[in-house]
Amino acid sequence: MSQLNGMTDHGLSEPVHQSSPIETAEFLAEIEATPPEYRSNLLKMMRLFRESVTPNLTVSPKTKPQPKPTKTLVSDRLVQEIQNTSENSSELQEVMLYTDGACQGNPGPGGYGIVLIRGDHREELSGGFQFTTNNRMEMMAAIVGLEVLEKKSKVTLYSDSKYVVDAIEKGWAERWQTNGWKRNKKELAMNPDLWEQLLKLCSQHQVKFVWVKGHAGNRENECCDRLAVQACQQQNLLQDLGYENPEMQQISLF
Repeated sequence: MSQLNGMTDHGLSEPVHQSSPIETAEFLAEIEATPPEYRSNLLKMMRLFRESVTPNLTVSPKTKPQPKPTKTLVSDRLVQEIQNTSENSSELQEVMLYTDGACQGNPGPGGYGIVLIRGDHREELSGGFQFTTNNRMEMMAAIVGLEVLEKKSKVTLYSDSKYVVDAIEKGWAERWQTNGWKRNKKELAMNPDLWEQLLKLCSQHQVKFVWVKGHAGNRENECCDRLAVQACQQQNLLQDLGYENPEMQQISLF
């Protein structure tokens, strides 16, 4: 697209500047340094700011502007991070979740394994489905691990699935959701039913996804792998309705 003096050939100014990761980190650091008694007022001001500010459009005298969707200067994700930062993290229980998925055939019988550690408590969880995929079981492990937490927690979730870790940590899943579960103009996002659940659970906790190399001697990761494999070999497995539904099956393979 051609550009002259900050104007596009549609006669509208360039989109409003969005916060970069560095700017976001610096801003969150300032929030962290703000005394607790002032944070609630600061967050209130941020919400009012987001609701009231929209980009200014510069109109070319020769071109009639086309309607544009309103954009706020502060993203929903940034506000959520500010809210999380404003809370006293020391009051949240710290949880470590190790998760893994397995599938025989891919698609085929699948299972997930979870090791949950909080303080001195360690718990193993697993489950299986009749017909599913490996990626869906990786996601299901994360979903079930977060679902069992009774209250808001500070969670470090370890997974050997870059599909899961990158989609959350790099914001891909949020972008797919915003775009109506489309990766781009031509491709649908895969497994939207599970991404919907996982994003909702992540919003209820402070969650950091960390990738670990599979089959590399990590004790808890190896344990999750064994649990997942054993689960998919059990009898009377559940149905993965989100995958087996013919309408869903076309968009669930990845």
